[in-house]
Amino acid sequence: MAQIARAVICRELNQPVAVERITVESPKRGEVMVKLAACGVCHSDLSATNGTIPLKLPLILGHEAAGEVVEVGEGVDAVVLGDHVVSSFIYMCGKCRFCAMGRPVLCINQGKALTTLPDGTLRTRDAQGEPLHIFSGCGVMAEYATVSVENVVKIDSAIPLECAALVGCAVTTGVGAVFNTARVAPGSSVAVFGCGGIGLNVIQGASIAGAGRIVAIDTLPAKLEMARQFGATDTLLSRPGEDLVKPIKKLTDGGADYAFECVGSGELAALAYRAIGRGGVAVVVGMAKQSDSTSVRTMTLPFEEKTLTGSYFGSCVPRVDFPRLLALYMAGRLKLDELITHRYGIDEAAQAFVDLESGKNARGVITF
Repeated sequence: MAQIARAVICRELNQPVAVERITVESPKRGEVMVKLAACGVCHSDLSATNGTIPLKLPLILGHEAAGEVVEVGEGVDAVVLGDHVVSSFIYMCGKCRFCAMGRPVLCINQGKALTTLPDGTLRTRDAQGEPLHIFSGCGVMAEYATVSVENVVKIDSAIPLECAALVGCAVTTGVGAVFNTARVAPGSSVAVFGCGGIGLNVIQGASIAGAGRIVAIDTLPAKLEMARQFGATDTLLSRPGEDLVKPIKKLTDGGADYAFECVGSGELAALAYRAIGRGGVAVVVGMAKQSDSTSVRTMTLPFEEKTLTGSYFGSCVPRVDFPRLLALYMAGRLKLDELITHRYGIDEAAQAFVDLESGKNARGVITF
């Protein structure tokens, strides 16, 4: 049955988001309708509102959410009514060579679900009956959403949904970059550039992995204080024009074993690469503008065997990694409650984006 719901919508770039009443149609074959409990306010959503990530408008935002399945389409057996699920914003065809290799974040068919469901259609309309696109096949910054069953992962119903929502992006992107992409070794040294939602999860991932020294770098003292709460052993305040490579190398005995760029800056990616030592690995996690670029001294690649690589969504397999991360949470080893620094009602969505852009929150969450 179709549902009338409120949703957070971007209609025009560089303008405040709007909260509107929409119609969410019932699921078709291979789809489910979810009643959302909470949705994280992610920097990727902000990037969609300012054009950094170019997507079709009007667009229902949201890709990091959790809720309860309230309607199931034909052919769906992975979940049933009443199941608790977390949204996954990557489309996994299950058939291409990357999916077959266990690397669904690189699925070559991802483009099919950038702003629609995988079949190219939509189940969302505005008050005038016009179709509304959905962020990365999800559009879950809304009270209800109809999505492909491939875009949800069933979770233990004992887990608070507002905490579980964060696994849909920030936690998996950060911790996954440590566990899956870099495979940080116990006792190693780690430098983390940017201590927002992603950076804090890189930090706590490195701590769980047993890193011996974790250096957090940010422009805001408050973010550095939070970084210590998530496991940073050292902090460096970044000031305009200051080269932080020397202090990082001093703290890490010649250069970090691993460095993570968590902002989305070509300049910072180059800095992260310079900050690693021989045989080190620099991982770009942040999403930079399409026009941005990174330069490295080519000679350092063969002579120092340094690596510069990227990590998308923590190189994860959602149905494997989401339950694994939530098990760490239930065991008291992964901080999720502490990540939520502010809860917003849906009518406060515009303020949530302002706070996100100002760096006020570790993670703001809209609760329904």
